[in-house]
Amino acid sequence: MNAFGHIRQDSPLPKEAAAPLIAQHTHPGLLIQLSGPVPYQEAWALQQRLHDERLAGTRPDILLLLEHQPVYTMGRRTESAHIGLGETALRQRGATVQTVNRGGSITYHGPGQLVGYPILQLSRYAQGPKAYVRLLEDVLIGTLALWGVEGHRVEKNPGVWVRFDQREAKIASIGIRIDRGITLHGFALNVDLDLTPFSHIMPCGLAECRTTSLAELRHTSVSITQVAEQIAEIFSGLFKISWTHLSAEEMESELEVRPFTCSDMKEA
Repeated sequence: MNAFGHIRQDSPLPKEAAAPLIAQHTHPGLLIQLSGPVPYQEAWALQQRLHDERLAGTRPDILLLLEHQPVYTMGRRTESAHIGLGETALRQRGATVQTVNRGGSITYHGPGQLVGYPILQLSRYAQGPKAYVRLLEDVLIGTLALWGVEGHRVEKNPGVWVRFDQREAKIASIGIRIDRGITLHGFALNVDLDLTPFSHIMPCGLAECRTTSLAELRHTSVSITQVAEQIAEIFSGLFKISWTHLSAEEMESELEVRPFTCSDMKEA
């Protein structure tokens, strides 16, 4: 028994099981789920636009969920030793390489990994970046629990870890930036993806860092759409945000990005 109730080890809980997590909501929010995989540059341009609109007060707080086309992103703490095979070799294997302004070192994003970009007024939810990162970790740990997977923190290494084959394995990474009080970047949860690209780098700048996925732990395929819905619901409960969303037509015209779909989750 934990904060999320009894968890069966052989199957995820039904959606209704997450209902007790939903507290009284105090803030409106916009939930956007793009159909992917999305090129990193397009997602970054969208993040910047939404950040500007949130800063101007023309948008509420936002959670953007998507998958990326294969890309390695290098944060502010990336060192040459972390890049492993080198940028040229990484590109030759079909991925792009991007330098980004978030914290942390290098990581990989690709199809089958759920990426979340919260664009929030930080002061509403946390006293600072560290408290905010812990909230994001709580969202991810709660989502894993719905699948019978016990996630945990590792001291001084942001993200979520699991015990796998008698050792620590990283299943989710977190890298954030706070710009004029509004958050950027976010988290990436390995749902059901090819983990090989992680072996070509030193993930998060950690030597011998093993990575895993929800599908690998459960020995079966996992629906990224279902995981996205669960994350959005748990995020809603922990951050006390009530989601609304635009129609596909409105999002295409307003956000000017490639075709996408909106989550069919009902407003919490």
